[in-house]
Amino acid sequence: MKVLKRAVDSYKKLSVQVRASVWFVICSILQKGISLITVPIFTRMMTTEQYGYFSTYVSWYNILLVFTSLSLYYGVFNNAMMKFKNDRAKYISSMQGLVTVLTAAVFVIYLCFKETANLFLKMTTPMVLLLFVELLVTPALHFWSSHNRFEFKYRKVVALTLCKSAANPILGIILVKMSEDKTIARITSVVLTEVCFCGIVAILQFVRGKSFFHKEYWKYALLFNLPLIPHYLSGQILNQSDRIMIAHLVDQTAVAKYSVAYNIGLLMNIFTNAINSSYTPWFYHKFEKKAVSDIRRISTTIIMLMAAFVIMLMFFGPELLMLIAPSKYSDAVYVIPTVAASVFFTFMYNIFANFEFYYEKNKYVLIGSITAAVINIVLNFIFISLFGYIAAAYTTLACYIIYSGLHYFFASRLCKKNDIDKQVINGKIILLLSIGVVSISIIVNLLYKSTVCRYALIALMVAAIILKYRELKKLVLGIFGEIKSGKRK
Repeated sequence: MKVLKRAVDSYKKLSVQVRASVWFVICSILQKGISLITVPIFTRMMTTEQYGYFSTYVSWYNILLVFTSLSLYYGVFNNAMMKFKNDRAKYISSMQGLVTVLTAAVFVIYLCFKETANLFLKMTTPMVLLLFVELLVTPALHFWSSHNRFEFKYRKVVALTLCKSAANPILGIILVKMSEDKTIARITSVVLTEVCFCGIVAILQFVRGKSFFHKEYWKYALLFNLPLIPHYLSGQILNQSDRIMIAHLVDQTAVAKYSVAYNIGLLMNIFTNAINSSYTPWFYHKFEKKAVSDIRRISTTIIMLMAAFVIMLMFFGPELLMLIAPSKYSDAVYVIPTVAASVFFTFMYNIFANFEFYYEKNKYVLIGSITAAVINIVLNFIFISLFGYIAAAYTTLACYIIYSGLHYFFASRLCKKNDIDKQVINGKIILLLSIGVVSISIIVNLLYKSTVCRYALIALMVAAIILKYRELKKLVLGIFGEIKSGKRK
């Protein structure tokens, strides 16, 4: 009880900004957790083909959302909240109006080429109609969440996000169980949930802001965000094109298998997001003071820890797949190590990109995103055709290696240009870790065929962790303790 009381007292002493950060991290973990927990249910209730169609739908939603929303709740939004701080409600309302017009315009284009578009999207007309309904309503919640996050009003955001995250799978299970067309049932459950939550938020924001079109706000948002669209689109292509191209070049069953394994590999994102949310503000504080040695030491240690976590996940791939999906997905296990390795390089990109954002060199982010996305499409087209859906994991890894490498080069170049004498990033250790993670991902794939050897190596790793537990605990607590204290200074 005393420990609990001390924890509560410590929490009460935190600033609203820190409380908000803590709860947003918790919310993100719970949201991903709910999503992951329900995957085993749907993979067992739906055929692999049906689950593949649903995965394709989700991929196209993420890509088309860039065109119908222009990602106006990113990039420009925080700037607008400062620039129009006395008229935020009207700005948000007018942005919803702009999104409505953009969505309607894309929908008209779809209607003009409906048959061709359906073949290209690998979806039926009912699926596409549901897609546009979701595209229309979901930006409202993004605007609302971004507004509340900006003002550190975390309670409402956390409560609504978790309610929606729980309602989606619950409704999905009910509709999928009742329906014969389980793909449409699952998509309908998603759209109905979005309409109920996001639709109400949209109406309230229109009522509060009383603006559909505002020339100044529309012009400001468009001029700011349009140049960023290639970056946002490239990011989605890098994340989603695998599944879309597998649907075209193989089949929907392959999409389902790849999607399930990909989601397991992305488990590490829960931790990377939590680490980045703490590391980034600490980095800005330290880099402003040119505390190069601190940044070099902490960033290197964090990258080493992430490499260790990623490797552990690789070794437990078969067990995780058994929990997530039935035996018909078993051959997808060979995707997991490669995707996990990709997460490692994505994490390093976030470390390197901090330098670009600090110096406001967003063009470097754009160059890296476009280059990786174009290479990804070309490699997918070549190697998925030749080797099947598992090749997509390797093309993704190759592109994230290039992506991370480009940003390492940009970060190093910026530091030299700005007279940072010491090497901020330990290039030699990062190179060795990168080679190690990629090599182990290949070795682990071979070990999947020998359970005895894999379990023997797991036992050795667990023994090493037990023997070095105190040192590891001191290291981890020391890192996050330093980051936490550094943020308060």
